[in-house]
Amino acid sequence: MIETNRPAAAPVDDEPDLLRDQFRQLLRYRRLIGAGIGIGLLGGVYLGISTADTYVATADVVLRAPTDDPFNPSLAPDKAINIGSERQVALSSSIANEAAKKLGVGASGFAALRSGLQVTNPPQTMVLRFTYTADSAKEAAKRANTMTEAYLLKRQEALDATRDKMVKGYKEQRDPIAKQLDELSKEIARMPAGAGRDAASSSKTDLQSEVGGYNTKITKLEALDMTPGRVTSAATAPTATDGPGIIMSLALGAAVGLALGLLAAWVRLVFDPAPRSEGDVARALRAPVLGYLPRDRTGGGPLLAAGEADPRLAEEYRSVAFRLAYDARFADRRRLLVVAPRGSSETAAAVAVNLAASFAETGKDVLLIEADLRTPVLASQLPTDAGGRPRWSQTSGTPAGGRHSDTEWPDGRQLVVDAGESGSFDLIPGEQARNVPRSLTSARATRLISEADSPNSTVVVLAPPVLSYADALALVDRVDGVLVVCDPRAVHRTDLSRIRELISGAGGTVLGSVLHAPLPGEKRGKGKGGPAPVGPGAGPGTGAKSGKPVPQPQPIPYEVAEPEQHIPGDGTDTVALRTVRMGRR
Repeated sequence: MIETNRPAAAPVDDEPDLLRDQFRQLLRYRRLIGAGIGIGLLGGVYLGISTADTYVATADVVLRAPTDDPFNPSLAPDKAINIGSERQVALSSSIANEAAKKLGVGASGFAALRSGLQVTNPPQTMVLRFTYTADSAKEAAKRANTMTEAYLLKRQEALDATRDKMVKGYKEQRDPIAKQLDELSKEIARMPAGAGRDAASSSKTDLQSEVGGYNTKITKLEALDMTPGRVTSAATAPTATDGPGIIMSLALGAAVGLALGLLAAWVRLVFDPAPRSEGDVARALRAPVLGYLPRDRTGGGPLLAAGEADPRLAEEYRSVAFRLAYDARFADRRRLLVVAPRGSSETAAAVAVNLAASFAETGKDVLLIEADLRTPVLASQLPTDAGGRPRWSQTSGTPAGGRHSDTEWPDGRQLVVDAGESGSFDLIPGEQARNVPRSLTSARATRLISEADSPNSTVVVLAPPVLSYADALALVDRVDGVLVVCDPRAVHRTDLSRIRELISGAGGTVLGSVLHAPLPGEKRGKGKGGPAPVGPGAGPGTGAKSGKPVPQPQPIPYEVAEPEQHIPGDGTDTVALRTVRMGRR
């Protein structure tokens, strides 16, 4: 026989797909993005209002170094002037004090006068740009020009003071030598001709040369052009405000806010442990996502989706069943274990029931086993009728069709579930047991699961959450195909990876997952801290960590129809043909 079915594999990581998936995940944090845009708009409004009456005037000053030959190309101004230091001087309090005197600004307005000035230096130039911001156009221009004049005046004074100090120093060094020269000249005049006079004349020549050098330096300093600089562009009153305007401010604020919101959403996404997309779930489980249940699933409603007003849910279940049917790993053995990660199994129960109905709709003999022996609820929530017992459970002391005995689960009860237009399937309801692991691994439970070996038969097993109890792991070696049902926003990626490792270690295979949105009234993240796993030796309702018994609901009194209550033509006579029995292989 040629195998045409291929197992569904996890999607291969593609960089464009990952980028698109990450962008879609960012859009999930609409509140953060909206908050960022809101903050940006508020900042834009503040910027537009605060700059609505702000005027800026600018004046440019070209600095020059003292020189005796301004046309000498060998003189490099940038070597003689430290433009950074000059910028700091222009912003100093001494310049502001000089400008305040000219403007008549008192001590109370001195800080405001100084704060309105900005001095910048255009690159590769010897220009200082004085920019003054004020509430009035004329005032801005006036103060910019005054600051420029005050700076040039202070720089002129500093240069003159430096030159005067140097001239004074040279004179102080020259005067003693000049005095000594005068005395030596008088002494030479009185000396007779001879060797002594010649030696004195030689000393006189040296002193004259030294005094001449000092005089040359003094003359050179006094001849320097000490102009500190010149104003190349005087400040004029601006004709418009400096602000970008309210519309431009809002647009700029919205752009900056959007960037901040996306950044915050990206940071939140990076540190979010929950899988926010189907790709994350598929990568964590290494199995495909077989379906995503619609959001209109309401809590407390009927488990069967067939016949509901909204057909989307039933069609989604049919799609999941169709994809499972074409998976060779499931088609070969036709055994399916439906589990949730942790917390509530409500949605997992709905998936198990509706998959059973979908398989029954295709003509399969479906047996649904409720292996949740801690909180069994399916019999009370499904439209059931009493069916015959499996032959292996009929003892000599119990008549066929009689009430069940008080033996351990499974006790032989088998109900028929009417799935409407989908047909019907058999249900082995769960019942609270004294020793859950022993009941799940008993020979009777193994016989039930082996019903899938019959031709055209399918067995669906519903187990408790796999991370809350070890019940599901006890069934994996016999029901090796596992379907994980979870809310991606209420489970961590590490939990999904751990589920895959536990199932693989127990000899099973994760066939895929079914995702769903949080149920109405269920808080996000609810169910993450479920009870601790229970080991095989633990009793029912006992946590492994706390050791305290977990409250268990009371057993549901199942009503089984008496044999004499059968009404011909009520449908049970035809439904019985679909009952899965060991003797019909």
